[in-house]
Amino acid sequence: MKVVMTQSVCPEGVEALKNSGLFENIYAADNPDPNNYLDQMADADALIVRIAKCDANAIEHSPKLKVIGRTGVGFDTVDVKKATEKGIPVVITPGANNRSVAEHAVAMMFALSKNLVEGDSETRKGNWEVRGNHKAFELENKTLGVIGLGAIGRETAKICQGVGMKLAGYDPFLSKEKIEALGAKYYEDYQELLRASDVVTIHVPLTDETKNMIAAKQFALMKNTAIIINCSRGGIINEADLIHALKTGEIAGAGTDVFCEEPVKPDNPLLNCPNLIVSPHSAAQTREAVIKMALMCVKGCTEILKGRKWPWVADRKVYEHEIWQGKEDSREA
Repeated sequence: MKVVMTQSVCPEGVEALKNSGLFENIYAADNPDPNNYLDQMADADALIVRIAKCDANAIEHSPKLKVIGRTGVGFDTVDVKKATEKGIPVVITPGANNRSVAEHAVAMMFALSKNLVEGDSETRKGNWEVRGNHKAFELENKTLGVIGLGAIGRETAKICQGVGMKLAGYDPFLSKEKIEALGAKYYEDYQELLRASDVVTIHVPLTDETKNMIAAKQFALMKNTAIIINCSRGGIINEADLIHALKTGEIAGAGTDVFCEEPVKPDNPLLNCPNLIVSPHSAAQTREAVIKMALMCVKGCTEILKGRKWPWVADRKVYEHEIWQGKEDSREA
């Protein structure tokens, strides 16, 4: 069999591919778009994508493709609908990067609340007086609004509870009782949560419902002392409206690990905003998370190629396809 990787997984993941005994050919493209190497996709049994795309055209031109692996939990760059139509499971790795993303979000909260980036930059320039700009504040007793209380949102909330923050929670898929059981005040409307919060952190997938869910109207509701963190997906926050909110002082600061267009271009006006901390979609790229995601992805892909139903896939309806009739569930999940 042959596996194509848009970018090579970590050495531990490559070793797992070799040790599976399934692959005679392992090809790393170092290119995020399989449409650029359809000749390699023509005989590929598996495709593993990192921060990359896999659209309908790439799937259609991969006649032997049996599984797509995604080293992460988000799958908005993969045409899951087309894959499901063809009986191709899209393997994801839920849980593997929970702690890494949560810690990244909290790190951004601390950096913003202590004005660390500006303080570092200005001190290096000789501006000792930056210490008196009074931008820093304590997180203890501040209200953290968590939008999306899945595994990463809950992990972020747990860390923040440990430093004495109060919790407010919004998640349309969780009941009031479940949110309150996490120690959070329940909000049925996330816009009311925005009004009440000193710090907002976003942990939802990018869907038609969540695209631009934080835009001009929502920024107008927030406190002008509030900060907002997005370690989820670009497009959930409207970038143009975020620029306006930061430049006018409508909010005090923001941290984002994600952008509408990635890689972000140096001339993106967002990068010139005051009180903004950015990182290159790297929240899940700790040493520990990278290894866990790769190993989990490889395991799922190999189980699929052995004809076993792996539970952690983007759309379980794929197993309704005729290809999967009579197949057993994986026992190694």
